[in-house]
Amino acid sequence: MKRIFIFMSVLALMLGYVNKINAQGEAAVPFLLLAPDSRYAGLGESGTGLADNSSAIFWNPAGIAFQSGSEVGITHANWLPQFGLDLTYDYVTYRQYIEAIDGSITASLTYMNYGEFQRTGSSGPEVIGTFNSFDIGATIGYATKLSEDWGVGMNFRFIYSNLSDVPTENEVGSGVASTVSFDIAGMWRPQDFLGGDFSLGLNISNIGPAISYIDQAQADPLPTNTRLGFAYRVMQDEYNSLTLLGDVSKLLVNRKSSVLDGDTTTSVVKVSNDFMKSLEFSAGAEYWYGIPEDFMFAVRAGYFYEDPDFGNRNFMTFGAGIRYDIYGFDFSYISTVGSDSENHPLDGTLRFSLIIGWDSVPEKTFGLPRGI
Repeated sequence: MKRIFIFMSVLALMLGYVNKINAQGEAAVPFLLLAPDSRYAGLGESGTGLADNSSAIFWNPAGIAFQSGSEVGITHANWLPQFGLDLTYDYVTYRQYIEAIDGSITASLTYMNYGEFQRTGSSGPEVIGTFNSFDIGATIGYATKLSEDWGVGMNFRFIYSNLSDVPTENEVGSGVASTVSFDIAGMWRPQDFLGGDFSLGLNISNIGPAISYIDQAQADPLPTNTRLGFAYRVMQDEYNSLTLLGDVSKLLVNRKSSVLDGDTTTSVVKVSNDFMKSLEFSAGAEYWYGIPEDFMFAVRAGYFYEDPDFGNRNFMTFGAGIRYDIYGFDFSYISTVGSDSENHPLDGTLRFSLIIGWDSVPEKTFGLPRGI
């Protein structure tokens, strides 16, 4: 009962903060919204309702409450390959169940490298120097069960953004900024509903103060985001498992949409409050086959949809994975959909992930066949 009271108190404080930032402008540090791991990236970037490995730190930290043992995860991706730039994304996770605290502690590190840039002055194109730009998010968290069916999780994150190393012309500030954020999440995995094969999750992430590179008057809000998702294991036997997933998410800051004016010759950017258009939808399916506690392989597919006025990300995803002993390897691929799909910056994006897990209790692994 004491844990429930503490959790509800923290939830009330955080939701109160969300209400304050809901009307602010476009969000900064968007790297915090990138789907980090290959497994869920191959499922259409849906994972809030499943969240059964260490990458749950991102998708739904409450999913950690239903996991046991320890796990390390590593993901790497060359980002936006269509641009031909040296953009890389790296994500490292760790979780550890500790019986003494009846829960798990977690940690993750996200590193987005934007590469090297040339510095020029206002007087002309002459190069006067170079600098590297990058973003870092360092997260620690805790997850525990409130009951057999309910789990909760919380994260604390330090964000460091280095977009430039010196002030630009007469601006105040250096192009370097830092702030903190919080996540809070819940998961319902009922044992007496649909044979214990259904799971529902909610995650509110990146709650925190605005980040400022120049001065506080020009501060931008963090990408506070709400995700609601489900997972349903429609089939499972000793060697096979098929799970369906679906997510809907909404950025809790105002987003700009591009629309054509009356003569259809120019594009006008405006802030839209259209609720339905601001939602993002994703869905996926994952099939596992193999010999329990020996060798398993998985195939995955998914779909992601975002309204054309709010980014127009519209792509299919594919992925595969293997598990052998305590080791696992996953990869995913994005194929964009639409008339401009061949030139879309996300088209052809690959992610690769390695996981190492040990001392886990098989019954607590939701997505894999029993015995794994």
